[in-house]
Amino acid sequence: MTVAETGVDVRGDLHAVRAELGLARTTLTEAAEHTEDLLSILPVPADRTPEQRAEAAAALDAVRALRAAFLDAHVDEVYDELTDGRTRYLRVAELAEAAAKAFPGLVPGADRLAVERANVQAEKEGLEIDQGIFFSKVLGSARSGSHLMDAMLRPTPRALGLLPEFTETGFADLGSVRLERTGAVARLTMCRVDSLNAEDDQQIDDIETAVDLALLDPSVEVGLLRGGEMTHPRYRGRRVFSAGINLKSLHRGGISLTDFLLRRELGYIHKILRGIRLDGTGWRPSVVEKPWTAVVDSFAIGGGMQLLLVFDEVLAASDAFFSLPAAAEGIVPGASNFRLSKAVGPRVSRQVILGGRRLWATEPETAGLVDEVHEADQLDAAAERSVQRLRGQAVLANRRMLNLADESVDEFRVYMADFSLQQALRLYSSDVIDKVGRFSAPKRAGADD
Repeated sequence: MTVAETGVDVRGDLHAVRAELGLARTTLTEAAEHTEDLLSILPVPADRTPEQRAEAAAALDAVRALRAAFLDAHVDEVYDELTDGRTRYLRVAELAEAAAKAFPGLVPGADRLAVERANVQAEKEGLEIDQGIFFSKVLGSARSGSHLMDAMLRPTPRALGLLPEFTETGFADLGSVRLERTGAVARLTMCRVDSLNAEDDQQIDDIETAVDLALLDPSVEVGLLRGGEMTHPRYRGRRVFSAGINLKSLHRGGISLTDFLLRRELGYIHKILRGIRLDGTGWRPSVVEKPWTAVVDSFAIGGGMQLLLVFDEVLAASDAFFSLPAAAEGIVPGASNFRLSKAVGPRVSRQVILGGRRLWATEPETAGLVDEVHEADQLDAAAERSVQRLRGQAVLANRRMLNLADESVDEFRVYMADFSLQQALRLYSSDVIDKVGRFSAPKRAGADD
């Protein structure tokens, strides 16, 4: 049986999904169920003929148009229902799960996502695109999007659970990140030693936990992020900052929209910039902020380079380089498109993002990205001088005002609204699927080994 032979109208009723919420909800649920039935009669995506792929695409496009129209009309009502009138703070993954239960057909549920995530990227249906539509509309709303961003700035339950032990011992081994407090400095060391600190879902969880602990510990005044010594054959015994997204994990289907791509930008990176949001009463700001230094050994590729754009000081080894191989990988390099031009200028930014240009630490164009360049054997001493500079009493108030002037929270929200959908679409584009397949061989660990 073909899709056409079922006789089911997958287009739904655009007028109905814009009507009052009850009718709209029922219409969307029924249309989504029809689409699932249609897709169930087709082979898995990788085994479909060109004609079957066209049929599946038409069915998915139709129901996604309904989802977008439904959210255009009801996004704030939906968000208020999911968060009990914005009294609950749900993180992106929690919000998506709640939406799947309360509004069937709006986003995929946990069971369908679990089945999908068991497949390599090329064999997925692309259910995360529906999450991309959802978060694009939520973040696009000033009312709902601002509340979600506040939710993502709150400390994670994992960090809150580990905080008493960390404040007592000053040490936490989180797996891919090691956190140690010496004096007033929280030292975060990325230690995915076999994969050049290439990021995956687990590392995002570990580093956000470490950032939370550093911000929550009252003994910490400044944070320091650096890569550890590698066991990877090409860099054995050398420190490496980061190789960016783990493309082998992406090929295997292990890079998620909610737990990696959105959590990363709205979670720990934004926390480094803005601090942690706490429940507050009275007139004082309910945010805990601290200054941060990053030290780059060897290279900062992709996500590693993106990180540097939110740090207060960046130090680099004289032989280090920086790159955003987004064009080669086919994805959007996080918030770099939003921030990089402010650091290096629009022309260099386009050369890096669109043309794949590498920037070396000693190049003049890198001056807007890196504060100091040192020989490798001088970096330790330079890092100590940096963290001492950032302990000044007026640093916190001034970094806050600088960050507000440099980057409007609302402008960032609007950027992330479009990013949510664009990145979801890129994850399932044919060129990305073809490219990440090259990284399934064991010899490649990161974005640019």
